[in-house]
Amino acid sequence: MSQTPTNSTSCPMNFDYVRRIQWPTKDCRASRDPTKTVTNSSNCCQTLLSVFGISLAQHLKDTSQFHLPDLKTSSSCLTDFQKKLTSLSLPNNLASSCFDPMQFVISLNTCAGIQTLQDWRHKLGNKTVLDSTCRNNLSDLTTCDACGYAALTIQKELISIDGNASHSNNCFYFVVLYGAGIVNEFGPKSDSAVTCNFDINILPKSHKTAHSSLIYGLVGGLVAVVVLCCLVGLYFWWGRKKERDEIYEPESTPPRRRPNTGSVWLKLPDLEKATDNFSPNNLIGRGGFGVVYKGVLSDGSVVAVKKIIESEFEGTDDFCNEVEIISKLRHRNLVPLIGCCVHGEDEDSERRDDQRFLLYEYMSNGNLQDHLFPSMNIEPRLTWPQRKSIILDVAKGLAYLHCGVKPAIYHRDIKATNILLDSDMRARVADFGLVKQSREGQSHVTTRVAGTYGYLAPEYALYGQLTEKSDVYSFGVVILEIMCGRKALDLSCSDSDHLITDWAWSRIKEGTVEQVLDPSLLGDDMNPRKIMERFVLVGILCAHVMAIYRPTIMEALKMLEGDVDVPAIPDRPTPLGHPTFTSDGSTFVWAVIANQHAEAVETRNL
Repeated sequence: MSQTPTNSTSCPMNFDYVRRIQWPTKDCRASRDPTKTVTNSSNCCQTLLSVFGISLAQHLKDTSQFHLPDLKTSSSCLTDFQKKLTSLSLPNNLASSCFDPMQFVISLNTCAGIQTLQDWRHKLGNKTVLDSTCRNNLSDLTTCDACGYAALTIQKELISIDGNASHSNNCFYFVVLYGAGIVNEFGPKSDSAVTCNFDINILPKSHKTAHSSLIYGLVGGLVAVVVLCCLVGLYFWWGRKKERDEIYEPESTPPRRRPNTGSVWLKLPDLEKATDNFSPNNLIGRGGFGVVYKGVLSDGSVVAVKKIIESEFEGTDDFCNEVEIISKLRHRNLVPLIGCCVHGEDEDSERRDDQRFLLYEYMSNGNLQDHLFPSMNIEPRLTWPQRKSIILDVAKGLAYLHCGVKPAIYHRDIKATNILLDSDMRARVADFGLVKQSREGQSHVTTRVAGTYGYLAPEYALYGQLTEKSDVYSFGVVILEIMCGRKALDLSCSDSDHLITDWAWSRIKEGTVEQVLDPSLLGDDMNPRKIMERFVLVGILCAHVMAIYRPTIMEALKMLEGDVDVPAIPDRPTPLGHPTFTSDGSTFVWAVIANQHAEAVETRNL
């Protein structure tokens, strides 16, 4: 359906949101002189196209037209848009430098002959994958990520209909307009659409009216005076109290503070004696935030003493808060905290170095990696019952961290070396000890470990935001390591699939599950082949590159135990090549980011 051009020269779009939305303008600021050209013009034009696209999406919602009716209308809209930019003290030639008015004029030769919403539905139907994945609030990383991949799917379908790959940018442009203007129930000017569909990082609002500033200033001044008076009074009170203390209790010393926990409080000399002065012979492990020594306490109990690296804590109070949290965690599949030590906070201490230690129950059989990949081939391989038990134990430990405590704890560094084995070869999750209550209003507690290559979930590596599905991904990698007998990341292998997730995925899609299983498991005819294959499939599902397709840890546990069937493994998204997304300002920034995400998923160059 074509739109008949009009001679109207007025712009049908409203750009008031340009001043209201706190979008980043730094890429478009060359200097204080509004006549100067910006230095980072490519990034500026990409950002401006996203900002301009908000009004185009609203125009689509209001008129069912993807573009403007004629050249005069497009020119008028760009003029109005530039006025808003100029009011923000931005250069007065940005719109003319970044855009050609013809690129916003409706045409049959833009994307698959689509000009109106009726054309779109005629080509793609009334309901697409965009309508089901991009409708709700997209402020959450997982839902936004799913919406982005849905956009790539529809773009690919439009290119197929069009038959001209050179229109791929315009087709993605239409997909974004449709997702923000038609599908998103909050509208294209909402924070949800602005941040996800258009990939604009909204800045914190800081503007205040002169009236409110005056009120806040007066109130602040009054509060400052009251606080100052209180401090002066407290100073004199404390001075008189100190004088009385010196007269009546000259020999008294301040008591040491103890954390409010149920754990054992030890002194540094006790730990030095237990570890033979931290002898290298007692060193049993190193991590990103500390070293671990084997020790024997005075009562004969064997412990693992972790010496914390100083830079990981902001102070003793921070450390004690950590201990208070983790000391309350008790589960048979977690390594329990049994003690702690802070040395150097007393004024009379000879060494004021604020050394901090955590004491854990010692696991006599070491970590999982030592048994999966022993340095010498003298130890017997793990049996199928042992592997099954370890996988289930780890799942139960993670389920407790995710669901058994409030707020939830996300481990962030699940890997073979952080899974310890007790004397009965039962697995216990370790290194969740450095937890911290979120300071950003998040509803969970996280560890401070950044993660390990090969185990790191793609969305966490790319975006830096942690979710429960990040742990599920790492858990899936551990399952594959246990079932395949292959390391998570092996650069020495001859094939191109260095990551176990890629290697296992390729063989599963070829229908050769038996090639994935560790040969030592296949050598025993008593091992249940179907159950072992189910464990492999759960591992691949947990380690899916798209977080939305991963199960929760509780769902994964039910699949492993056979309570529910393993669903069909969803296909991985097919990444698009460089010609699809360019940085010349002809597509939205979100398209560039989506392409980078897809390429990162494909190359796995984490």
